[in-house]
Amino acid sequence: MTQKERNGVKFKQYTLQNIDEILQLQQLTEHQRFELEVLARVFPFKTNRYVVDELIDWHNIPEDPIYQLTFPQRGMLSDAEYDRVAEIVRSGNGSGEQLAAAVDEIRYNLNPHPAGQMEMNVPVWEGERIEGVQHKYDETALFFPQAGQTCHAYCTFCFRWAQFVGIDELRFAAPNMDRFVQYLKAHPEITDVLITGGDPMVMNSKMLRKVIEPLLDPELEHLQNIRIGTKSLAYWPHKYVDERDAPEVLEALAAVVKAGKHLAIMAHFNHHRELDPPIVAEAAQRLQAIGAVIRTQSPLIRHINDDPKVWEKMWERQVQLGMVPYYMFVERDTGARDYFAVPLAEAYQIYREAIRNVSGLARTARGPSMSATPGKVEIQGIAEVGNEKFFVLRLIQARNAEWVQRPFFARFDPDATWLNQLVPAFGESEQFFDSQLQVGERDGLPGAIRM
Repeated sequence: MTQKERNGVKFKQYTLQNIDEILQLQQLTEHQRFELEVLARVFPFKTNRYVVDELIDWHNIPEDPIYQLTFPQRGMLSDAEYDRVAEIVRSGNGSGEQLAAAVDEIRYNLNPHPAGQMEMNVPVWEGERIEGVQHKYDETALFFPQAGQTCHAYCTFCFRWAQFVGIDELRFAAPNMDRFVQYLKAHPEITDVLITGGDPMVMNSKMLRKVIEPLLDPELEHLQNIRIGTKSLAYWPHKYVDERDAPEVLEALAAVVKAGKHLAIMAHFNHHRELDPPIVAEAAQRLQAIGAVIRTQSPLIRHINDDPKVWEKMWERQVQLGMVPYYMFVERDTGARDYFAVPLAEAYQIYREAIRNVSGLARTARGPSMSATPGKVEIQGIAEVGNEKFFVLRLIQARNAEWVQRPFFARFDPDATWLNQLVPAFGESEQFFDSQLQVGERDGLPGAIRM
């Protein structure tokens, strides 16, 4: 077991290698333990003592939403996939080449990099790919610091699961800032940098400074907003309160505000229970005290938060804590999405019911939004004209800025869970962006499609 003493706070992590301790402690059955061992061979598994002790209701297993959120579930694999891996594990070849081949085949069939991330989002500059960077939208670049490509605990639904399975060709990671900073200086249209992962807030204060300080270079005056995507407020709020270098972490973040730039903490909360421990409020207050704005986002996930009451309570509590509800996403078309996905029609109804029952201060949450190949596609409504029922959609962010806020329509399909399952309405053969996307996919255009 990995154990670090941080000013009296014991940070304990559990992985496949030491999972027996936690499973015996919680008295799971032998069958449940074997299932988890099989699933954790395919899906990345890591949790910590805070999640186990503070967030999971062990009297409500396996239905507990935080348990579903952090422990792989049987339904995440098809029967054939599960049986194939289980047979190898039972045979005693759990660490052999046969298992590795079976697991890798399953992983590659789970669409590890959706929405053109690998093919279309990685920028090419001066004839070279900028590794560990994505530039899909004109004004926003994503940076994946190598030291931040893990998490305090892994989410079962995570669309970046491929970062954590040990296959280098599936992983985004930048070894240093140098090439990225040069790219930023050459692209004054970039106003926002999102530092992402994994979770960049697994980094200590020293590593965090190495990422943040180069972004404050006077030559990057056009860079206005620095965003940090993190689950740390939910999975390890001690990061900002009583870890050994918590003051230094806050100081490193405060440098962004002192340099005259906006600091946005893009906090991932998937259920209101993650907001219950008092230390979450204390951590949020410390971040807000240095000038950070905390914006919250989550996908809509079957078995975890597919209930408007959950979203109402979550958004209301976030507003009480001074946070800004930002996005309700649609679960992406990757990984175990057959287990977690919610049909778009149901997603819209959950969003609509939740948003109409909260204060206007919580109605800043946009959604349901699909982060699809053309951009962030929002479901604005379900309408009926004549005898045809259809989805009303728009792009609230797009590869081509000319597409932003342009409405479009698709035939109503009660079972569709993603954009590529929708058929254009009114007899159209394709959506307005399809032909341009085909050019981008054919030519491997990185970043925004320039017209």
